[in-house]
Amino acid sequence: MKWFTVFGLLTFLVFSFPSIGTAAQEMSVTREAPDVSGPLKGRIGVVVESHFDELELVKFQEFFPANGYEVVFMSYLWDQPELTFTGNDFTHQVVVNTDITKVDLSEFDGIILIGGYAMDRLRYETKVNPDGTSSAPAVDFIRKVIETDRIKVGTICHSLWLLTAAPDLLSGKKVTAAHNILADVRNAGGIIQIVDNQAVDTFVDGHLISGKHPEVVDEFMQVYLSEIEKDN
Repeated sequence: MKWFTVFGLLTFLVFSFPSIGTAAQEMSVTREAPDVSGPLKGRIGVVVESHFDELELVKFQEFFPANGYEVVFMSYLWDQPELTFTGNDFTHQVVVNTDITKVDLSEFDGIILIGGYAMDRLRYETKVNPDGTSSAPAVDFIRKVIETDRIKVGTICHSLWLLTAAPDLLSGKKVTAAHNILADVRNAGGIIQIVDNQAVDTFVDGHLISGKHPEVVDEFMQVYLSEIEKDN
């Protein structure tokens, strides 16, 4: 057998059965966030989809329940009772059974759009409207959230992508985001906050709280919590 044939066979085995090439890494699966410590202060919805940022998922489900806020993971479930989404690093999954089309927004103080590529996936439209308006269920959902003029909306890293699908929701808003999507945000009318040629770490514009990327998630959560508790 020629050497390249052997190499091809080994490559097939490694990619088909990853545990042959490397030690199999156990997947961490979240079905619900931890219980709230102390009295319940409120509820925060975290919108997820596949290719979410795993650090943010872990941080959100630790920080907010520890500060009195129940975390509810939610998504568009395509008429399924629940769906399981996998993170960017393929080490964390989250099982979601709360559909954004059935959420009672009166029960929530905040909605956070998780980073990674999840919000890009949630912009998907099964049909395209000739006038260019988005028909994605997640876009309709975030529009309703913003229209409450009460719920704090948190975005971090790439998650402003969801709002770029409906520029009227972003136009004129002062925000920060991952440098990768700054052109998208500008094209949708967002005003990027820049200091020393860098997007700022966090920024608050009314009910919209934005964070630059996962490395500032701790600061983002503190700012977000402060904004929620100002009104409670």
